[in-house]
Amino acid sequence: MSDEPQSWAPRDSSGAGGSPGNDRPTAPGEQPGKQGKPGKPGKPGKKARPRRTGWRRAIPTWRMTLGTLLGLVVLLGAGVFAAYRLVDIPAANASATAQSNVYLYSDGSVIARDGDVNREKVKLSQVPPTVQHAVLAAEDRDFYTDDRAVDVKAMLRAGWNTVTGKGKQGGSTITQQYVKNYYLGQERTVLRKAKEAIIAVKLNRQQTKDQIFEGYLNTSYFGRNAYGIQAAAQAYYGKNVEELTTAEGAYLASLLNAPSAYDVVAHPGNKPAAQRRWNYVLGGMVKERWLTAAERRATRFPTPGEAKPSNGLSGQRGYIVQAVENYLNHRGILDAKTLATGGYRITTTLDKAKQDAFVEAVDDNVTAKTSADRAADRNVRVGGASIVPKTGKVVALYGGIDYTKQYVSNATRRDYQVGSVFKPFVLTSAVVNDSTTQDGRRITPNTVYDGTNKRTVVGVQGSTDYAPANEDDVDYGDITVRIATDKSVNSVYAQMAQDVGPAKVRETAIALGIPADTPDLTAAPSIALGTANASVLDMAEAYATLADHGRHGRYVLVEKVTKDGAEIELPERTTEQAVSREAADTTTAVLRSVVEGGTGTAAQTVGRPAVGKTGTAEEDRAAWFAGYTPDLASVVAVMGQNPDTGAQTPLYGALGLPRVNGGGVPAETWAAYTEAALRSSPVQEFDLQTAPGSDEGDELLVDENADGGTDPSSSSAPDTSPDATPGTTPDGSAPPTTGTNTGGTDEGSVSAPDGNGDGNGDGDG
Repeated sequence: MSDEPQSWAPRDSSGAGGSPGNDRPTAPGEQPGKQGKPGKPGKPGKKARPRRTGWRRAIPTWRMTLGTLLGLVVLLGAGVFAAYRLVDIPAANASATAQSNVYLYSDGSVIARDGDVNREKVKLSQVPPTVQHAVLAAEDRDFYTDDRAVDVKAMLRAGWNTVTGKGKQGGSTITQQYVKNYYLGQERTVLRKAKEAIIAVKLNRQQTKDQIFEGYLNTSYFGRNAYGIQAAAQAYYGKNVEELTTAEGAYLASLLNAPSAYDVVAHPGNKPAAQRRWNYVLGGMVKERWLTAAERRATRFPTPGEAKPSNGLSGQRGYIVQAVENYLNHRGILDAKTLATGGYRITTTLDKAKQDAFVEAVDDNVTAKTSADRAADRNVRVGGASIVPKTGKVVALYGGIDYTKQYVSNATRRDYQVGSVFKPFVLTSAVVNDSTTQDGRRITPNTVYDGTNKRTVVGVQGSTDYAPANEDDVDYGDITVRIATDKSVNSVYAQMAQDVGPAKVRETAIALGIPADTPDLTAAPSIALGTANASVLDMAEAYATLADHGRHGRYVLVEKVTKDGAEIELPERTTEQAVSREAADTTTAVLRSVVEGGTGTAAQTVGRPAVGKTGTAEEDRAAWFAGYTPDLASVVAVMGQNPDTGAQTPLYGALGLPRVNGGGVPAETWAAYTEAALRSSPVQEFDLQTAPGSDEGDELLVDENADGGTDPSSSSAPDTSPDATPGTTPDGSAPPTTGTNTGGTDEGSVSAPDGNGDGNGDGDG
């Protein structure tokens, strides 16, 4: 031990002094005098990080940045997971499922659409492969090969282009676009885009690519108010999607990008842009090997047709739609509620050429003859129907001048008397039932009746007090049934209906096609004069039965109905021999003379064998012509109706004529239509098998002493046979009630004793 005294340095009270070699400042939180490792505070051998000062303090460290990013990723992932769990695939929006019902002619051309949304869904299999490939080339070439429902890169690129002013772009896959169209809406928001992506991912797992692609094609908008590829095919090229060519499909695919910008008809200046887009689509098809280079070179730009305004229900369209809806409902095919859901494609039996011919015939023979200076002309209405006898197909239907102006269809309404066009059914019934006059003579076209004007109809109990007037109060005296038909003699036919039996006449009319519930189809002698209120279409069906030799089948107006590509079963048409061929053909033979020399001579201008019958309703409120050739049965009626009150009005003075009768304007219209409708068809002759004694010249020998001296031509002798039941007619029905003669100069001026006070209804000329 040294004896030298120790010398100690004084302690620095500030803490700056310390043990040798430890001259660093004390780190924050470090106990004075403690040594740590370099680089760590409080650890020997580690330098402390210098403090951030100034502007550097505002910049986060890399640790802070990394931590924040990781946190955001975690939050984003959690958010996406939560959204995926919470967001369900919603129900389709109403506008995406709305479809119009489409009504078509028999050749597939469109008659009308009855909905606000022009859409008609089709199956993917109905879309030609080249059209499918064109859409894929335009919108999403990797759709079938890429399992991803969302293209994040494309979405980001589209978003950047939108932000930088390069135009709004969706950046969506076909799946996303389908989700937008079908489940969501068209608004451009971040929330909608997020929902779109989530639903697309879910949908991609639940549906096949084909299902999604089919939905996309049916919901996409192509411009011209066309939603879906089928509506677009019709709007731009007037054809069904199955008929589209590769070039046309590529043009429609181009429209998906910007419909208004590529419609070269509505905006001719857009053609260069449209052609560039069209070339882009075709180029994509070649690149994807969906189209060969040679096929591409042969393809020419398919300029679409003119844009057609919505046809709505104007003109004949509304009447046709109304008739078809009633047909589907009454035949038990589709009720009104089901049809209202839309999406039905209804192919009718209507022939476009014949339909147009009917309209033209009415325009030329009726409408063109009206004048604003004649008050009566504003009351003129026209109805028409045309049926092919062998098939029952309705090929033309004329409901009125315009459905938007005259709502009620004159072709199907049942509120006008049919007049003398009903008389042939009386003759048919007489032959069917082997009927005889009350003095025992068999009724044939050559049977003689008393055609005296206002001759009282005689029943088994004597006079019925029903005495119908002939037109213009003409007395014909003794006259055959054939001539009475030619001249439409009321007194003869009323007595003949009584002889046959009014109930039997009614049964025959129903068998031929007149509905049993027809208003005023009453079993009384007046039934012969057309007091029934059958429609024009009803009468056409009955006359078609006569034309088809007595075979009856209900008329057919619809031949095919589909929805979403699936066909709906329709009832099969059946026919039966409603009346004997001899009865039907005998009636046809008699009606032939009506056209050749009777009241229907105006129909001769048809230029081919034809038969027909004229008729005029009570007080000239309607004039009819019903006729047929071997291959076409048609009926035309001109009616009078006040447009303000709806009341039926006489046609006196209408069309510049003193009166309108069946042998005038209706017969002329019938002939003009039938000639045009059959112009390209070969002329056919009637093949008739008439009942014995029906041919002209087959006069029946009359035994003057057979009835004890009673004049058989009067057909007025009461039946005194032992089996005659008092108080009944020969067919067992009650005798008619008493009628009153109201006077007048035409047939329609006589009231009918049918219990309804309607009058008898006929006035031929």
